[in-house]
Amino acid sequence: MTKIAASILALTLAFSSAVSAGGPVVVVEEGQPEVVAESPRSGWIVPVLVGLVLVCAIACGDDNETTTQP
Repeated sequence: MTKIAASILALTLAFSSAVSAGGPVVVVEEGQPEVVAESPRSGWIVPVLVGLVLVCAIACGDDNETTTQP
């Protein structure tokens, strides 16, 4: 019986010292870095290309002339 009590006491001491090891853990959250997107330098290219396509579409137009035959 003393062997069982001694082994239980040894296990209890081993686990209690492992559980109480170390100190309190303090977690400090750091702030997220602010990411600022720069404005693109070529921001004017797309509107100019769309404008040129529209001007070409209007200027070219529909060249199909329909003639009616009697």
